[in-house]
Amino acid sequence: MDLTVVNIILFVILMAMFGQTAWSWWRVKSSAKLIDNEKFRSMMRTSQVIDVRDKVEFDANRIMGARSFPLAGFKEAAKSLRKDKPVLLYGKRRQEAGRPAVILKKMGFTDIYILKDGYDGWDGKTKAGLK
Repeated sequence: MDLTVVNIILFVILMAMFGQTAWSWWRVKSSAKLIDNEKFRSMMRTSQVIDVRDKVEFDANRIMGARSFPLAGFKEAAKSLRKDKPVLLYGKRRQEAGRPAVILKKMGFTDIYILKDGYDGWDGKTKAGLK
């Protein structure tokens, strides 16, 4: 194969990867707002706090008052949420909550928020589970 053809193929692959990343970022950004710890904390009493990490991580330690909706089975669990109350999502890091935010948006939710630094950056109250 000629070097020019290889360069063109590599360029197309890189552009496809960039396009996919940009599309994913845009979908999450149009589905939810990123909020910091202070804003998250101030909204907790009037919102539905959802932990999207796996059940093992949730059982070990979680944000006080959170409910466990792991990504596997998230869509089914989300049917129990109220659309008239804000939904606060968090995962280990912010990226984990992106897909659930898109799912909620598709289900008709409009008040969706993601903890900007995820659980790893949380400085508020937590609850340790039983081991």
